[in-house]
Amino acid sequence: MQLSELWFILIAFMFTLFFVLEGFDFGVGTVAKYLGKNDYEKRVYLNTIGPFWDANEVWLISAGAAMFAAFPHWYATLFSGYYIAFVFMLLALIIRGVAFEFRGKVEHPTWRKVWDWAIFLGSSIPPILWGVALTNFMTGVPIDENKEMLGGFLQLLHPFALLGGVMFLLLCIVHGLQFISIRTEGELKERAKKTSRRFAPLALIVLLAFAVVGLLKTDIFTAHGTAWIALPLFAWGALLFSSILNVKNRDGWAFFFTSLTMLLLVASVFIGLFPRVMISTLGAANDLTVYNASSGDYSLKVMSYVSLTIIPFVLAYQGWSYYVFRERLKGKDDLEY
Repeated sequence: MQLSELWFILIAFMFTLFFVLEGFDFGVGTVAKYLGKNDYEKRVYLNTIGPFWDANEVWLISAGAAMFAAFPHWYATLFSGYYIAFVFMLLALIIRGVAFEFRGKVEHPTWRKVWDWAIFLGSSIPPILWGVALTNFMTGVPIDENKEMLGGFLQLLHPFALLGGVMFLLLCIVHGLQFISIRTEGELKERAKKTSRRFAPLALIVLLAFAVVGLLKTDIFTAHGTAWIALPLFAWGALLFSSILNVKNRDGWAFFFTSLTMLLLVASVFIGLFPRVMISTLGAANDLTVYNASSGDYSLKVMSYVSLTIIPFVLAYQGWSYYVFRERLKGKDDLEY
């Protein structure tokens, strides 16, 4: 295996971990405003992700930094071509983070209402934009022979990409509701479970439609053989199993299968891309690949030694934090926001 191939795998791993972990954060932030009937209930829902949301975002930063160092041409083309979308996403994430910290600072209904809206928008906009971005990774964008992406932001908003945005938002909502079910108890848990049962059928329909259109319009699911069609089908099946387990009150397993849905779906996109990192609609000769978009061997070698030493510690620390905060929220002493 070449070092450029290894770094593609590492970046795909970081992005996949980000979508699995931050996915439920986005979902909780999206539903908390409407799921909570009063300020106390909203605080409980938001505090289910209190110890985790900022650490989960580390994987996005790590993936972006790794892309910059390992694949500078990929980074330059992606962040210049998707500039407007990423600015909106970054602003949404900033507003969301500020809202988490500021919401509980003033005991006034208007103050908290403003920050509740900020959390809702900051949590719902990013998954829509990520869905649009992932869909455009699948369909490709116009990249010329100079590795520059042509056109503007509006060309990214074609119907299939919008379907991808809706699909990813629905997945995050169901994922977040299942996370709430393992972090709360009583009426708050039951309300989240019932809401998940309403959203899950819609998510199943939209995910199936996305997979079918993706199969017809792109080569992502068949680039390495038709057997890889199994990945998006398994993702759909995992979501279906999660819905069944929700009804059977198997909360932990239901959350596991929504996590598996996110993992399989994102993994199918990266596997289908390889060895490409960005597809050009102007011809395969203009595709960016792990070979023509990577840094030199020396840079990749040094990065490999450093990263493969640090990543296990980051994973261990984050796993430990989830273990420490594994208990369900039970009282006002658990609340912060």
